[in-house]
Amino acid sequence: MSDLKVDYEGLRGLLEDGHEEAAARARRRRLPGRLARRTALWIASAVILATLPFVVLVRVGVFGQTAWGLGPWGAVFLGGTATGLLLWLYAWVAGRWLGGGKATRRFLTRGAWGVAAAWAVYASVYVAGGRVKGPEVRAEYRALHPLLRLATSAVFVADGETVITDAGRTPEDYWLMGLSKPEASLHFRQDDGFVHALDIRTRGRREWRNVGLELAFWTLGLNTLRHVGTADHLHVSLRPGRSR
Repeated sequence: MSDLKVDYEGLRGLLEDGHEEAAARARRRRLPGRLARRTALWIASAVILATLPFVVLVRVGVFGQTAWGLGPWGAVFLGGTATGLLLWLYAWVAGRWLGGGKATRRFLTRGAWGVAAAWAVYASVYVAGGRVKGPEVRAEYRALHPLLRLATSAVFVADGETVITDAGRTPEDYWLMGLSKPEASLHFRQDDGFVHALDIRTRGRREWRNVGLELAFWTLGLNTLRHVGTADHLHVSLRPGRSR
């Protein structure tokens, strides 16, 4: 008889150690991919949360004008109210997440409303000189419909190369450009006293930036049309609505 014996307990321990080591190696291999996916998710969430107030501000205002026939400032007030409520929700969630009491949430809420109001006023009355083709276009900025001004200012935040090349026009402007005078144009002042269209430079820019620019204005609820006539540009206008 042989005295050879098999140590089943030791063998089981070796197998278990091997399984644990293999599992640990697998977890280490998966960690970079899991971290990358989690980072991408956080970045995407941050971008959505940051851009959503701008989208709500303009898109709700456009809806109020096109569907309910609101005037320019009534549409802005509607969009601003919706944006304020969204920012209030942001502030309330942030206050709960930070563990603050009612005073903290009240401070964040009032701050959110203040930031929204300040930005809307700023975007409605001011455009930097580097954002327009020349002083003539800058002088026309306040003639633009308020929703167009808010939308363009929002795009300025995302695209540092956006330049307005044209806004308000007169019939004589078409004659000077060698074009036939149209019977109607959204570049003319409309019945509400504002210009309902503007042109954005696309020449000399990478095409992916131009596609992104068009997508941004479309997301904000505006009409876009790429023109390659007198100069390559993106025509942006308000959608026709009951107010017209």
